[in-house]
Amino acid sequence: MEQTGLVLEGGGMRGVYTAGVLEYFMEQDFYLPYVIGVSAGACNAASYLSRQFGRNKKVTIDFAKHPDYISWKNLLWKRQLFGMDLIFDEIPNRLVPFDYQKFHEAEERFVIGTTDCMTGESVYFEKSEYKDQILPILRASSSLPFMAPVIKMENRCLMDGGISDPIPIRKSERDGNKKNILILTRNDGYIKQRSRMNWLTRRFYPAYEGLVHKMDIRFQVYNETMSYIKEKETAGDVYVIRPSEALEVNRIERNPVKLTALYDQGYQDAAQHFSSIKEWLYATENTMEVTS
Repeated sequence: MEQTGLVLEGGGMRGVYTAGVLEYFMEQDFYLPYVIGVSAGACNAASYLSRQFGRNKKVTIDFAKHPDYISWKNLLWKRQLFGMDLIFDEIPNRLVPFDYQKFHEAEERFVIGTTDCMTGESVYFEKSEYKDQILPILRASSSLPFMAPVIKMENRCLMDGGISDPIPIRKSERDGNKKNILILTRNDGYIKQRSRMNWLTRRFYPAYEGLVHKMDIRFQVYNETMSYIKEKETAGDVYVIRPSEALEVNRIERNPVKLTALYDQGYQDAAQHFSSIKEWLYATENTMEVTS
């Protein structure tokens, strides 16, 4: 499985689908040497790499109805729809402890994508280089415009990694991975439309030209990335897992029934794909041996 990456899309609460897929992977002791994710994808990857069974389900579905998890009151008083202090401090450090030791002992390379608000460019952080800053980095990668504040780190102003690189397959390829397994949180055929709220982005973030620009062309970046993935999938260089049924969960969904159904769908889709994934990996390894 060398030179094979695992690429995880974000999507807010749609990320419970990814949590279900990764739960099945954990049960099969299935880990790839390289993992990259943005936003909810990166958050799910952290518990996956720390080998904490069931944790992703607990920290999303079990807390979805918590008054501070997703709250319009949070947005009014704290300018953050999601309770970022709850999610990135209270939960991992006290309520559902994150196993930092196992996470850092894991041999897998882990990359987290964020967006630089000044330049609009992607900024990637590696687990091995930021041992004591994983939670702030995950928080930055998950900080959506209008829903969470800008995170300042290393003289940068950072926000959601999905703005600049929604599905970071090219970064995985640049890091040496010739093949990639992708976990997506949208149905096949989804096309992102241009936002009608770009005027509000310009008014709300006048100091962040890069962010404003990337938000304006975000639909183009996403759709072009999906076209690229289709090409790679046709060529046999990519294996895609995505929701097999129509989505009923949005980015800020709080209904535990809907969330559990999507989580279960992720788990079941992973189980159905697993034998094909193993065959694809075996064929991939043979191809690499022949070409080398």
